[in-house]
Amino acid sequence: MINANQLKTGLTIEYDGQVYIVCESQPVKPGKGGAFTRTKLKNLRTKKIIDKTFRAEERFQEAYVEEKKMQYLYRSGNMYHFMDQDNFEELVLEEEKLSEVINFLKENMDISVIIYKQEIFDVKLPIFIQLKVTHTEPGIRGDTARASFKPAKLETGASIQVPLFINENDTIKIDTRTGVYVERV
Repeated sequence: MINANQLKTGLTIEYDGQVYIVCESQPVKPGKGGAFTRTKLKNLRTKKIIDKTFRAEERFQEAYVEEKKMQYLYRSGNMYHFMDQDNFEELVLEEEKLSEVINFLKENMDISVIIYKQEIFDVKLPIFIQLKVTHTEPGIRGDTARASFKPAKLETGASIQVPLFINENDTIKIDTRTGVYVERV
């Protein structure tokens, strides 16, 4: 058990039956009255961020989350198959658990999975990935006066905006946090 005044950024706690990660923590000691701590907490299940103020004497159970390295194997219907890289066990996740990462999942890609009490809370992709462009319209010659973009379809099925000079079969680097084109590889 930890006190509210011991809350630090990055710590995971159980609060109101949910698991939260502390995004910000600011202890306050006013001249009058008791000390308290202002926090921003992110719910690991829903991804919502809440602002909460706790009295210094409030206590929390620390949540020990585990981050496992996995490899994406294949998709079967709306089920996605992963392999634990430590013990080679297979893990199957429904499409709903993967939400926004589905657009950038590529077979044999290494990912991280956040687990707490045998429940998977989050799937993290590498920050930058390289994907092949499968379809895009040709760029218009001479249209370089301003930074112009066009839609492109990637090998994973995702669509993103790319600069006009990108062609089909080009490999590009993408930032998975934002889903934005970074550079041609």
